[in-house]
Amino acid sequence: MLNDKSIVIKSNAKVNLTLRITGVLPNGYHTISSLFQEIDLHDELHFSPTDQFQLTCSDPKLPTDSTNLCFKAYEAMRPVAKVSSEWHIHLIKNIPTGAGLGGGSSNAATVLKFLNQNWEANLPDSTLVQIAVGLGSDVPFYLRGKAQIANGVGEILTPVKLPESFVILLVCPPISISTAWAYREFDLVNCKKEYKFDSLFDEKRVFWTLFENQFESVVFPSYPEIGAIREEMKREPVLYAGLSGSGSTVFGIFRNETEAATAQKRFQNYPTFLTLPKF
Repeated sequence: MLNDKSIVIKSNAKVNLTLRITGVLPNGYHTISSLFQEIDLHDELHFSPTDQFQLTCSDPKLPTDSTNLCFKAYEAMRPVAKVSSEWHIHLIKNIPTGAGLGGGSSNAATVLKFLNQNWEANLPDSTLVQIAVGLGSDVPFYLRGKAQIANGVGEILTPVKLPESFVILLVCPPISISTAWAYREFDLVNCKKEYKFDSLFDEKRVFWTLFENQFESVVFPSYPEIGAIREEMKREPVLYAGLSGSGSTVFGIFRNETEAATAQKRFQNYPTFLTLPKF
């Protein structure tokens, strides 16, 4: 139940504009090289002071127990903060789940940042990153957001500024893909080297023709419907069309909203979103 004392914070989605898998560590975690882009599609987190921590969600299908990343983030902050008050967190979901848009990771990072301030933990960025890595490989990105090159398991982050403005069309088929499954299916002989920044863009333009997502080699054969969406997207004047993360969302990069809205009409059988990058 929300009240007038709620603090409302937006929790944005992301797309992987390009993604390579670069190897696997002895602990089984895969390393990546990816360009993450925060977008303005968002969930909302409502924080209300309360006597006992509680997590609720607008989507009854989502668990609100200790398996939820918001719950995990909250409990991860307890040992390192001055717990001056407890909070009721009500999560309003707009970002599709299991879609490669990082909604759960974004929610977790929002909780970390909120508690770091409101519990007066004042943890340095390096410590917050360590906590974030323990929650998931996409969580560290959301501590800063915007556009960043991610290497390692996602914790080595370099902010970048893209020289072009663009509009993103998201097509979200009702298919949930396990990232763990996608990594298991990926053939490690296809690993590539990390990106060099100047191979993706320079001061004037983005080299969209060089962008890729290596998960497509796994996902499209197993889920041909998703591959068909990408091919349909490419019939429009799209700068680049690809899979976000391990899917199932397919996104298209367009020069302007008019072109993106025209392409959107092709996908009336799916949930779609027109969204802008956050710079």
